[in-house]
Amino acid sequence: MTQSSRDRTPAGGRSVSPHDVEGAERLLLRGRLNVEGRLVQASNATLYCSVEWEGLQAACVYKPVAGERPLWDFPDGTLADREVAAYAVSEAMGWHLVPPTVHRDGPYGPGMVQLWVEPDPDIDLVGLSRSDDDPIRRMAVFDAVVNNADRKIGHLLPPGDGHVYGCDHGVCFSVEYKLRTVLWQWRGKPLTGEALEALGRVETALRKGTLGDRLAELLTAEEVDATRRRVELMLKHRIHPYPPEDWPAIPWPPL
Repeated sequence: MTQSSRDRTPAGGRSVSPHDVEGAERLLLRGRLNVEGRLVQASNATLYCSVEWEGLQAACVYKPVAGERPLWDFPDGTLADREVAAYAVSEAMGWHLVPPTVHRDGPYGPGMVQLWVEPDPDIDLVGLSRSDDDPIRRMAVFDAVVNNADRKIGHLLPPGDGHVYGCDHGVCFSVEYKLRTVLWQWRGKPLTGEALEALGRVETALRKGTLGDRLAELLTAEEVDATRRRVELMLKHRIHPYPPEDWPAIPWPPL
């Protein structure tokens, strides 16, 4: 999901940064979507758009539900909701690992709309994925919470400011343990204090905050309960999870 920054910058208006979460959400929800192209590498319909509203503008990705490819292990028409649910968990953790993401109607019907984050082309994504850098370790913890079945190297988006975002979270939140990722370097190692604090925030938000209600709007009750159990297990054992024994541990292709 990369192209040059020159090609990915809409003209006119004041650009919205992914760090401006509230502003980005308002823009994505209320703005006028203009489809400018399609990301042909994606397995589902993934449209590159510009979005404009009251002098604000940004680039974004629009994935209409109508363009989702049926999967044998996830219910049809649910991938957009899962992407929004992953964003909700990311925000509850306080790590902002997923770019601002909303569910709204668009030119091809309802779907997921996510702020575009352009990765720094000078950053080696393979090297980044194999590193023990804190942003990558946070991503590994996040993936364990949402049970990400497809964390590929190309799904890491480092804009070059020290932060790392992740994209493509449509195959998350399965009730079965399906963690499939390129980020296994911490398997079985103790979770950091920072991770335990983030997990504690999620556990609280699921139990008596708004996260539980939000996930209930996007996922099945069984999937919400499974998310809660994953968080509780990580807080209990205080280690990064091990690869599943009956499921491929690394996505293919890993890039």
